[in-house]
Amino acid sequence: MRKIKFLLLLIAPLVVLQCHSGRSKQKELIVFHAGSLSLPMKAAADSFMKLHPDVRILLEAAGSMECARKISELHKPCDLFVSSDYKVVEMLIDQGFATWCIPFASNEMVIAYHDKSRLADRINGSSWPSVLLSKEVAFGRSDENSDPCGYRTIMTIRLAEDLYHRPGLADSLLAKDVKHIRPKEVDLIALLEANVIDYLFIYKSVAQQHGLNYLELPAAINLSSKEYESVYSRVSVEVVGSTPDARVALTGEPMVYGLTIPRNAPNFDIAVQFTAFFLSENSGMRILSAMGQTPIIPTSTKTYNYIPQALRAFATP
Repeated sequence: MRKIKFLLLLIAPLVVLQCHSGRSKQKELIVFHAGSLSLPMKAAADSFMKLHPDVRILLEAAGSMECARKISELHKPCDLFVSSDYKVVEMLIDQGFATWCIPFASNEMVIAYHDKSRLADRINGSSWPSVLLSKEVAFGRSDENSDPCGYRTIMTIRLAEDLYHRPGLADSLLAKDVKHIRPKEVDLIALLEANVIDYLFIYKSVAQQHGLNYLELPAAINLSSKEYESVYSRVSVEVVGSTPDARVALTGEPMVYGLTIPRNAPNFDIAVQFTAFFLSENSGMRILSAMGQTPIIPTSTKTYNYIPQALRAFATP
């Protein structure tokens, strides 16, 4: 009996070591992504991990600008960066933290609300500026320095001033309810559900994913259409650049999402595998489409020659 106990004491640490060794073999993939992609990214990650049980995908949602700063300023490890604006990826390229960008989807701005929103029975395509300016209601928007939805909201509002021929509309709307500005657009949903705000500017896909009522805006201001590219370009927004004192002017254009694998990605090979899965028509893009976004693959990119060979089928020169 003593011999058996002695053998068990010898074997037990080996079993523990083997268990820990097995766990350590699981590969981890770190993905920074826009908050507006939280649900589709989770669905895509879950599907990929079922096919690859040896991979664990760690998703980290934030405003795309904030995600980029985690890479460029905080030097946090990241295997894949998925942005709601390809221009944010291009900023990383300009700073030397990435070499290529693949555009993959579009979206559009809407005004979301719910059944308890004040004046919900009055809001429509022509009345929404007056409804939002009413003292009875409060609306939210995201921070333009953290989130592309924030600067796209400002662009939409400035375009509306011209469309509706209402001088001063943009300044009035942007000066109202500033206490309800949040780092990313999905943070505002909690305020809406708590009846702190009645309306919010958000992407159509996010409104659909969360079952919200929403008002579609004219194509001339919702930043969705190539037809209105020259119209969108009439407005611009300044945001914080690579340093707190630097400012970058962003010009309005049809919204395009983009992604990249940063140059210092710890797990490059797995990142390529997951990126290919996410961009494939029958996997990630099917999920994205089902959740309210329009895939635009393949789309041209000036960084085509720097894209890994395994991913070039998802873009054009």
